[in-house]
Parts: sequence; structure tokens; C-alpha cells
Amino acid sequence: MKIEISGCHSPLAPVIVLSAGLGGTGNFWQPQRAALDAHFKVVSYDHLGTGNNPAELPENYSLKTMAAELIQALDEQGIDHFSLVGHALGGLIGLQLAADFPQRIQSLVVVNGWLTLNAHTRRCFQVRQDLLLNSGVDAFVRAQPLFLYPADWLAEHQQQTEAADAHHAAHFQGKNNLMCRLSALMAADFTQIAPHLQLPVLLMYSRDDLLVPWTCSIALEKALPHADSCGMARGGHAMSVTYSEEFNQWLLPWLQQHAVN
Repeated sequence: MKIEISGCHSPLAPVIVLSAGLGGTGNFWQPQRAALDAHFKVVSYDHLGTGNNPAELPENYSLKTMAAELIQALDEQGIDHFSLVGHALGGLIGLQLAADFPQRIQSLVVVNGWLTLNAHTRRCFQVRQDLLLNSGVDAFVRAQPLFLYPADWLAEHQQQTEAADAHHAAHFQGKNNLMCRLSALMAADFTQIAPHLQLPVLLMYSRDDLLVPWTCSIALEKALPHADSCGMARGGHAMSVTYSEEFNQWLLPWLQQHAVN
């Protein structure tokens, strides 16, 4: 699996891995790149089965497999220790890494994640699944921004959103891959695992997230032994995009404190 490395070239620079959500592509983190590149060696990647890492995923695809794929890609680049910033699915991959490879991951930021799937989030995923299977890729892609962004932000960024829709439709990961990755995401349950994870974790959430209720981050915080939380009043599920400046102001100091070489 291909990964991209940017930022500081000093051997003393801590490594930050960026992992996206269900969309899977590394360019999701573009609003954070300049801020992180100035201080860290930054690894970004497209999840297997998406973007620049095309593959046909098996039906039994799981978070454990996703975590192992990332470790293998980091091994190939000689990266032993790292911190990870993950959005939704990407954050859950980070939790899985902390469970399966605790000696490798030093700290973790989970953006709009959860301990176990919330009933509301399940409903949202089922609606998206129905759109994909019954109405097709175009309908799925057109609906996606409704779950990611606040309504007023969408209204002010229609041209940008329409251009992104066209790009996502043209580079869609495929129904099979999307369903495999969505099934793995919905099956994730860290109820028994979280209390045993000893690394520092920052849980970032937005109170107006339509897809994942902000209370899911609070429940995850209570289950983890060494967790802090940061709640933004606005921004939607993709607050790192919509309110990136505020997001970066919370993210960067925490990483500078907890991401070490």
C-alpha cells in the first residue's frame, strides 16, 4: 500500500500519520497539512481500496486488517513509532492499532469517533447504504455532504461542493469496497478494549455533527484511561474542513505535547 511522506526531514521530527474516514482518501487532511508539515514528519495515505491504493476488498474485511495494512506500509518505509490523527473510521483504525500494536503508536487523536455504534449513526449509515444500493453512486455522492457539513456552510460553498461531488463520483471506490469498509466500520466495538489502552488520546468532536452525536466522544473519553476531549460548537462531521483554523489551533498544541520521537 502506498503512503506519502512530507514535512520535516529531521530524524528527530516526530511522525504523524493521518487517516481519513469512510471516504478513505488522504486529501481530506489538506487543511491541516501546512500546520503539521512545519513541525512533524507527516504520513498520509489512501485507505486500501480507495484513491491511489486500488484493490478489491474481501467480504470479511475488518478494522484489524486495516490496522495491519497500515503497519505493513509503515514498516516498508522504516517507520517504527508514530502518532495518529484519524477522522471517524480513521480514528477507529487508530484505536485498533493501539490494541494490536501498542508498542508502535505513541498517541492518538480521534475526530468524531465512538466506542460502539450509536443507534442514530446506524440509521444514517443505513440511509446511505440504501441510496448506494437502490439509487446508485450519483445519489450516494450527492447526499454525502449533507452528513458532513452544516447547512449554512454548504449553502455558502455550493460551487466547491458540486466540484467535489463530480470528483468523488468519477473516482468512486466501488460499491463492493464501500460496503466492505462500511460493514467493518459498523461492526467496530471497543467497549472491552478501550479500558486497557494506555496511550494518551485526544477526542475532538463537533456539537452539530449530524452523523455522529457528540456524546459518543464523551462516552469514549470515559472508557479510556488517558483521554482528553475538545468540543467545537460548530463544524459538522467534517469540522477539520469547515472550521479548519479553529480545529488546527486545538490539534497542534496537543500533538506538540504528546507526539514524541
